[in-house]
Amino acid sequence: MRTGVNGRPLPPAGAARPAPGPGIALVDPIPLFREGLSAVVRRTPGLRWLGSTGHLHTAVRLQEQLRPDVLLVDSVLDPQGHLATLLTANDPQLVVISLVREPHRTAKFVRGALAAGVRGLVPRGGEVGEVLQAIVRGYQERMYVDPTLAPLAAGFTPTAEAGSRRALSRREYEVLQLIADGLENQAVANELYVSVETVRTHVKNILRKLRARDRTHAVSLAYQAGLLSSNMK
Repeated sequence: MRTGVNGRPLPPAGAARPAPGPGIALVDPIPLFREGLSAVVRRTPGLRWLGSTGHLHTAVRLQEQLRPDVLLVDSVLDPQGHLATLLTANDPQLVVISLVREPHRTAKFVRGALAAGVRGLVPRGGEVGEVLQAIVRGYQERMYVDPTLAPLAAGFTPTAEAGSRRALSRREYEVLQLIADGLENQAVANELYVSVETVRTHVKNILRKLRARDRTHAVSLAYQAGLLSSNMK
């Protein structure tokens, strides 16, 4: 029998290593909540804590850098489901779980979130066990709605409500953020290391998808729809 440096038996040569548990990340504006969920996940066997952010504008970067299996998002940061649509378009295997605040406990929000690609919904003020169950079952079953929210999803049909969504690409989202910061096309191009013509193409796509008259109108619509948030900075 082969043994390691600590004297413990080693698995047979060629044996598959046990797969690590799902990686968990969080997008939430409250530092105390982020610290609390981090502590809970870290002490839960089978789960791996990857990190968190409190800002909407860094959520895409967090997802790309950490590649979590499950990403929890405070509903106040994604009231229209635009972030969920964007993130799941970038990574179809990602399980987005919405932490639903009291004002969003409505059929409109729940159905909109599911249409946007959210795969789990749980009250943000729920018990620790309820949130963990949403994480585990959302990851394993790729769909979990807390029993207290399930009646709000009754009769939901994904194809009927998701078909009209026209999600911005990751790059379009970045361009829109920079436009909202007041940057002109050349400055956006410099920031993203692309050509001005590429930026113009992205702007045209943004205007078309948001059905906006111009850049200012696009930013206004994005804030109204929750694609951009005053909590970003």
